Amino acid sequence: MTIQPQPFGDVDITNCEREPIQFLGRIQNFGYLIAVSTDWLIERVSANIGDVVAREPESLLGEPVLSIVSEGALHSIRGRLQILSGESGSERIVGLDLFGTGMRFDVAIHVSNGSIIVEAEPQAERPSTNPGALVKSMITRVQKTQGLDGLYKESVRQLRGITGFDRVMLYRFASEGAGSVIAEAARSGIGSFLGLNYPATDIPPQARALYVRNQVRLIADVQSETVPVVPELDPHGRPIDLSLSVLRSVSPIHIEYLTNMGVSASMSVSIVIDGQLWGLFALHNYAPRHLPMEVRAAAELFGQMVSLIIEGRLAKEQRQLEEAGRILHDRFVSRIVAASSTLDTIGEFADDLREIIPSDGFAIYVKGEAQCYGHCPTPEEIANLSRFLNRAGSGRIYATDEISAVHPPGADFIERAAGVLAIPISRSPRDYLLFFRREIIQTVTWAGDPKTKERTIGPNGVRLTPRKSFEAWKQTVHGKSYPWTMSETKAAEGLRVSILEVLLRFNEESERQQSLAAQRQELLIAELNHRVRNILSLIRALVVQSKPGAATVDDFAAIIGGRIQALARAHDQITSSDVGAVTLRHIIRTEVSAYIGTKSSRIQLSGPDIFVEAVTFSTLALVFHELVTNSAKYGALSDSSGSVDVTWWIDDNDACRIEWVESGGPPVSAPKRRGFGSTIIERSIPHDLSGEARIDYHLAGVRAQFTLPANVFHLEATRTTAQAEDAPVAAEQAPVPVAALAGLRGLVVEDNLIISLDAEQMMFDNGMVEVFTAASVGEARKVIAAQAIDVALLDVNLGSETSFPLVRDLNARGIPFVFVTGYGEDIELPLEAGETDAVKKPFVGELLVSAIARAAARRRKPE
Repeated sequence: MTIQPQPFGDVDITNCEREPIQFLGRIQNFGYLIAVSTDWLIERVSANIGDVVAREPESLLGEPVLSIVSEGALHSIRGRLQILSGESGSERIVGLDLFGTGMRFDVAIHVSNGSIIVEAEPQAERPSTNPGALVKSMITRVQKTQGLDGLYKESVRQLRGITGFDRVMLYRFASEGAGSVIAEAARSGIGSFLGLNYPATDIPPQARALYVRNQVRLIADVQSETVPVVPELDPHGRPIDLSLSVLRSVSPIHIEYLTNMGVSASMSVSIVIDGQLWGLFALHNYAPRHLPMEVRAAAELFGQMVSLIIEGRLAKEQRQLEEAGRILHDRFVSRIVAASSTLDTIGEFADDLREIIPSDGFAIYVKGEAQCYGHCPTPEEIANLSRFLNRAGSGRIYATDEISAVHPPGADFIERAAGVLAIPISRSPRDYLLFFRREIIQTVTWAGDPKTKERTIGPNGVRLTPRKSFEAWKQTVHGKSYPWTMSETKAAEGLRVSILEVLLRFNEESERQQSLAAQRQELLIAELNHRVRNILSLIRALVVQSKPGAATVDDFAAIIGGRIQALARAHDQITSSDVGAVTLRHIIRTEVSAYIGTKSSRIQLSGPDIFVEAVTFSTLALVFHELVTNSAKYGALSDSSGSVDVTWWIDDNDACRIEWVESGGPPVSAPKRRGFGSTIIERSIPHDLSGEARIDYHLAGVRAQFTLPANVFHLEATRTTAQAEDAPVAAEQAPVPVAALAGLRGLVVEDNLIISLDAEQMMFDNGMVEVFTAASVGEARKVIAAQAIDVALLDVNLGSETSFPLVRDLNARGIPFVFVTGYGEDIELPLEAGETDAVKKPFVGELLVSAIARAAARRRKPE
């Protein structure tokens, strides 16, 4: 195959990229080639085959391969073909009597386009050391090195030791295809290429692709004559593909390149990581040098082992960077959650963000406005930059260390920002977090001026010849910043997800609810059940829903104040008193006494002692609060003569029936508008407790009926009614000094990420040196088994399980612990828990820290 000559005007650097180096149809002269079909007929041979079989090459074409190859050799070749996996590799046989003449050959076998390619080299003197043992010894020395630099230096030293080449270099590729020499072992007196850079055109893309497929490559004598493969084309007009050939001849352009360097022999060993060409061991000799196939195979195995070691150390380095970034990321998330930040106020955390992703400047571009911190483009330039970023793709991190190369207006602010990393944080309008890096003027030392290529007419037509000078040539690079690393782009993606989850999801949902009032109400009611353990979220819901029912600000304050006080009374009674359940009578009496005071005697209560748990109490407290307030405003309790009878009993289905009957008050009519209070009365018990509710507006007074299913109440309490209703509130335990946490290692077991981060940050802020987190019993057990833990914080409810099974594990290791729960401090704990504290949610920082410190102090006491 040849390339047609081009007009001089078309000659450019891509001529090398278009050279068909795997289809040159020639081999090096130190071996022989036979290509046979799958039914073992000879298709092609190298023109020098007559040197070993005493027949003309053309006379062999179409003949059975057994006409020249011995049966024993063919049997061995068939056996190795069985091992091959398609056309992706090659097999070798050392010391094979290929032609039955007694002459031994080293043979390589591979498959190319359906043809079986057999390449043979006369066997050289066997190495004195077993190659396998030699590679093992080499790898042992490499593994003992410290850090990547030590690994690189020892690798080239070992490879030079077994090959004897004058110079062995480790050449690492950059992302754009250029590369640099990062390690070198060379005999004295020939100079050094260490630290020199080579442009991508020195090793064009098709050559890099072949280095991945065929990982060892020897050029024994740069100036030797090559041998053609005959015929040049098969019956279909195709040249032979020598991609996996060990004898493939060398591109004329590459021969010129090596000649210009003064190199007479070269070899390369590929370093392939994750399927990509990471680098090369490049071996140069200044006299012809042929290495036996067995030694080349050992070098190839060494390269593969070194590739795995480099990959492992790079991965370890990457993990360490990512772990450091994760700690900073988690601290940032916990802070913005604790501060209840919105996207508009995220600039308050600019320093935290710039610590996660190091930069010279940081900007937030939200709704067309830019907030800038440090060295940044102007707000107008950022607005223009955002329009460019809008074309980069939705939801993708964009990073460049040379913004002016892709965004020409960026040339105007190079001194302030040459590189940018952009995190999109919304869809419409497109908003961004922008990290900027200033220009770093770099001096790159090239192995010769990469632009000094001459135009000439050669064997492949008009092209650019390889440069002739490889003396160090320095180039000053402007307009670039320090590049963004993979760990930094991963950290950026983590930030994008966290900000969207923590901030934007909440904000966008709130805006959507404002425009869809009906849907907002239904969603909010559903949230009441989901968020009952988080009283702050419930208060927010009450604020939003109470607004439509108020005519003035004072009305609104009175309405929301009463509802919040009802919830506060409910949770104070349940979580702060020394009871496990409360009577229905006590629930109603609490709301009546709190709201109407002296009128409480006009409400008559009758029924058996029905005990309800905390979750039920919250729902009932809201329902009876609304009934009492409505009656005091519009019903029987709004004048001086009306009364209310509340009766409850157990029906035939073991359910509790409750009846609220008002009488003696002013005439009653049904409300014209159904407000949030009516919604609570009518829907809370059916929705939260799976019960029933009905309210009727009779002229003589309101009548309401409710049904509580049997699973939400019981008739016997763990303590007496008197104890439940009259027991004094337990005093808070005395706080323990915060310094008691200093130096401790803690474990947080919590299934909610944000709550977990909050607790983790509290521990760090109060002196703990390390905090581990787990979302399930299984994860927690792994941490307990692997780490030295001083104290643990356990959320009782972990979704589908409780944390109680961990009590035995912790006790076995002498690790004290504290429970947290949304159901109060006095939950029924396992007997093995002993006198463990239980802190209620939402926990106050000082109380939680004090409880943890008390628990840790117990461990420090002598047995």
